[in-house]
Amino acid sequence: MDLLWTVIASCLMIAGIIGSVVPFLPGPPLSYVGMLVLQLRETTAFGTKFLLIWLAIVVVIVVLDYLVPVYGTKKFGGSKYGMWGCTLGLIAGFWFGPIGIIAGPFVGAFVGELLANNESDRALKAALGSFIGFMFSTLLKLVTCLVMGWYFIKAL
Repeated sequence: MDLLWTVIASCLMIAGIIGSVVPFLPGPPLSYVGMLVLQLRETTAFGTKFLLIWLAIVVVIVVLDYLVPVYGTKKFGGSKYGMWGCTLGLIAGFWFGPIGIIAGPFVGAFVGELLANNESDRALKAALGSFIGFMFSTLLKLVTCLVMGWYFIKAL
């Protein structure tokens, strides 16, 4: 039975790492659930205090995931069109590999802002803010999931 729990937990951990860069897939919560499933083995991998600390970290990261891109967009004068464009650009960028994943959100935010106000200078500035906020948020989620993954592997 331990093998089954380990396989399920490993799948959740991998899904969490992937979900930290894929929109609409909750990366850090999936990785955290992977750590919880690992607890179902006969010998527990983590202590209660450790899991509660990680729960708090995951909650903060999830909240920041929504606030950081909004802050970046607002700080640089952007709108909801830029944020939506950034998200759609990321989805479209997956078809073009790593370059698309990086360029897609920026291009999407720029097009979204152009649709919103037709001023290219303002759209470029807002797209940059949206892109910076999005990339920072994604990096934050990825680092969190990788650190959880490191503890996970260490516990195996």
